[in-house]
Amino acid sequence: MFQTGIITGVSVSHVDARVEEIDAASGDSVRAVVSELLADRRVSEAFALQTCNRAEAYVVVDSAADGRSVLSDRVSHVRSDAVTWLSHEESIRHLMRVAAGLESLVLGEDQIIGQFKTAIDESRAVGGIATVLDETLMKAVHVGETARTETAINQGVLSLGSAAVELAQRELNLDGSSALIVGAGEMGLLSARALSAAGVDRLTIANRTVPHAEHIAAELDIDASAVHLDAIQAAAADVDVLISATNSPEHLISQADLTETDQIVCIDIAQPHDIEPAADAIDGVSLYDIDSLEAVTEETRSDREAAAEAVEAIIDEEFDRLLASFKRKQADEAIRAMYEGAERVKTREVATALTKLEANGDLTDEQRAIVESLADALVGQLLAAPTKSLREAAGEDDWTTIQTAMKLFDPGFDDPPMSPSDIAGSEIPTGSDQIPQHVLERISDD
Repeated sequence: MFQTGIITGVSVSHVDARVEEIDAASGDSVRAVVSELLADRRVSEAFALQTCNRAEAYVVVDSAADGRSVLSDRVSHVRSDAVTWLSHEESIRHLMRVAAGLESLVLGEDQIIGQFKTAIDESRAVGGIATVLDETLMKAVHVGETARTETAINQGVLSLGSAAVELAQRELNLDGSSALIVGAGEMGLLSARALSAAGVDRLTIANRTVPHAEHIAAELDIDASAVHLDAIQAAAADVDVLISATNSPEHLISQADLTETDQIVCIDIAQPHDIEPAADAIDGVSLYDIDSLEAVTEETRSDREAAAEAVEAIIDEEFDRLLASFKRKQADEAIRAMYEGAERVKTREVATALTKLEANGDLTDEQRAIVESLADALVGQLLAAPTKSLREAAGEDDWTTIQTAMKLFDPGFDDPPMSPSDIAGSEIPTGSDQIPQHVLERISDD
C-alpha cells in the first residue's frame, strides 16, 4: 500500500546561517533527531541530514501546519532569517539539489552524496523511512549520481579539505612546508591528500584513535606520522599549517595550545569549532573557519555554472516525474480506500438484506442478482463524482482534497462485517429502517 502524507522540511545551512547557528539546529546524531521526531504521533516518517554546512530535518505528516509545528523546536534557537522552511514540493526539489551538490558550499562536491546516503541509512535504521520518503530520497540519490556521471559538475571541484589547502596556499608557500591535521575522518583524509599534492614535505596527523591516523599517513607519498590528540600542542609548535576537522562537541585546541607557535595558518573546518576563537588574538596565528572558505569556493562555483545549468535540467525532469507519480499514487490510494470501504459495506448490507428478505420466503438466483446489481450500481454512481474530483485534484496539485478524502474514506469502513450468526439472528427492519417498497416489489417479481 502506498502510504499517504506530505513532506515538510526545515534547513539551516551555510547559505544564510553562521556555523554556530548550524550547530544550534543540529542534534546529537541523525538517529537521535529522527527518533525524536517519530515520537510525535503526527509524524509517520522522518529524515535528518547533518553535515558541517547544514542541519536539515524532514517529516511526513497529514498537513503542512502539523509539519511546521513538529519541526519548530529544532530551530527555536536560530534566528528566523537563517531558517528556510520547505513545503512538500520544495522539500522534494531541495533534496535533489542537495544530493547533486548544488546546495553545497563547494558547488558539486562529491562528499555530500556519501553523507546523504549515510543519513538515509541512519534514518532508516530507526524506522524513519517508509514509502513517501523512500521514493523521494532514492530519487534524490539517483539525481545526484546522474549529475556526476552526465555533467562536469564535479570535475576539478574542490572538497572542503582541498578548499582549506587552497586558502592556506594564498597565505604562504606550501612547497617544502610542514602541516598538522587534527582528525582522521573523511575531511582529515581529503585535507591530507590535498596537502600532499600541494608540496608539503612533512605531515603530522593527530587523532583520538592513533591507528586511524596511521592508516591515513601510510597512504601518503610524503613524510607523514600519527600522534594522539594529547600531542597537539607540541606538534603545532613546529608546523606552518594546521587544519582541524573533527566531530568533537567542544574545543580541542585552546588558545594556550598555540602560544608556542611562530607563524602558523590555522583553518578550522569542524562544526562546531575545534579551535578556540580566542587563539586568533595570538601574534603570528592566522585563524580561519568554514565561513572564510566562501571566497575560495566562489571561484570554483563560477567555473561550474554551465554544468550546474545541465544539472538543473536533470532535476526539473526528475522532479516532474516524481511529483506526477506522487499525485497519481495519492489519488489512487484515496480512490482505492473509497471503493474498498464501500465494497465492505455493500457486501455486509447485501448479506443482511438478503437474509431478512428470505425470512419471508426463498429468493431465486435472479432475485439475488437484482439485489447485488442494485448495490453495485449504487456504489458506482455514488463514488463516480468523488473519483472524478480526486483525479482532478491530483492533476491540480490539490493535496488537501486528497488528504481529506483519505481521512473520510479510511477509518469509517474498517468495522468488521457481520458474522453469519449475527445475520441469521437479524429481523426484517421496520419503521425508518424498512427496505424501500419499490425495492421489495422489484425483488418479489418473478
